[in-house]
Formats: sequence, C-alpha cells, structure tokens
Amino acid sequence: MEVETSSGTAERGAGAGAGAQQQPPPPPQPPAKKKRALPGMPDPDAEVIALSPKTLLATNRFVCEICNKGFQRDQNLQLHRRGHNLPWKLRQRSGKEVRKRVYVCPEPTCVHHDPSRALGDLTGIKKHFCRKHGEKKWKCDKCSKKYAVQSDWKAHTKTCGSREYRCDCGTLFSRRDSFITHRAFCDALAEESAKARAAPPPPADEDGTSASAGAPPPQAPLPPPAPAPAPAPPPPQAAAPAPAAQPEQREAVPVPP
Repeated sequence: MEVETSSGTAERGAGAGAGAQQQPPPPPQPPAKKKRALPGMPDPDAEVIALSPKTLLATNRFVCEICNKGFQRDQNLQLHRRGHNLPWKLRQRSGKEVRKRVYVCPEPTCVHHDPSRALGDLTGIKKHFCRKHGEKKWKCDKCSKKYAVQSDWKAHTKTCGSREYRCDCGTLFSRRDSFITHRAFCDALAEESAKARAAPPPPADEDGTSASAGAPPPQAPLPPPAPAPAPAPPPPQAAAPAPAAQPEQREAVPVPP
C-alpha cells in the first residue's frame, strides 16, 4: 500500500510539473491583408484597345431598324429584336481561350493613357472618360451639383438632403467626405484662434498705453541746427577831406594925411 501511495504521489507530482511547464498556445496571427492593386494595372499580355472620344461618349451605338431604339451593346439589341419577330443571334463563346482586352483613355494627359495603366473593361473606361474629361450635364435640383454620368446623378438624388452633416460653425454638408475635409480645416482655424487669444498682452508703457496700440515707433532725435555764420564787418570808410584854409582877411587901416 505504501508503494502504491508513493508511486501515485510521484505521478501526480510529475503531472503537476508538466502542467506548470506547458505554456498556453500563442494567439493566432490575423491574416495579412492583401494589398489592393491600383486601378489600371492590367495583365501585360492583354490586348490594348484605344477608342476615340466619340465612341466612348456614344450612348446608343446599336439602333433597332424597326423602332429606332438605341442600345449600348449588341447583345441587348439582339434580345430586343426578338420582340419584333426579327432574326436574332447571340454570340456564343468559343472553346478556345480569348485574349483579355484592356482600354486606354484617349486623353493624352491622363494617367490611364499609358498602356501600363489601362482599364480592364469597356464600361469602366466609358465612365472614367465621362467623369474626368466629359461634360457634366446632369444637375441636382436641390444642391446644384453636376454629374457627367447619369447613374451617379441618380444615386446622388436619392440621398441628397436626407443625410446632413452639420459643423460647429453652422455649415451643412450632404456628403460625409466633404464634411470631414471641412471639419479638419475648421478645427485647425479654431486652434489658431485659441492660441492667439491665449497669448500674453504686450507690456505697457509708463503712461499706461500699450506698446502695440498702433502708435508709431519712436523716432531718433534730430541733430541740433548748425550755428549761423557771423556777419562780415563793414568795409572801412574813407576819411572826409579837410576843408581848405581860407586867406585871413585883415581890416584896412586908414592912412593919415
């Protein structure tokens, strides 16, 4: 019995030591986020297609010869022709692999004009050209904002006026990104104003007036005026000529007879 007890005690001690040495497993690491590729990073083996601005801006490239209804895709026109009992045909995908196509922007100054930054679908290049380089002819009646793509205008009109973001200064915004941009500027301006108010006032002069009260800066004393030159002495005057001596007149003495 003593042997069994001692062995059981030893086993329990060994189990306790093993449990103390065992550490909990580290927490699982979150999966690394996949870096999102920039728009316009196509496959280098893709076929590069350059369409003219007229083609990109065309709304109805495929027109029904019966009702003159236009469609942007030939597939949609073919499905429409079924309603007129006209022959129609959808393009079938072939078994061989089709080379991928990418589209460049026709604007030479655009970043997507470079084939290495071409866009991967026709709808994307059309919307890009309209948004960045096209005329904004769709205008919101509530906020007067203009859009070049009709779908963008429709999405804006659904939420315009229903979501309002109010800044502390009283300005209203319907878009959150515009509100955040304005709020950052408004907060920076308020911080600068608070710093200006917290700055100590300039020291006052002896008479109690502030040194920065708009008084002109003190001017240097003017030098004393130069002494006037002494007047020149008058020229010496010539002495008056002495009067001429007159002959002395003597009285005539009568001669006795």
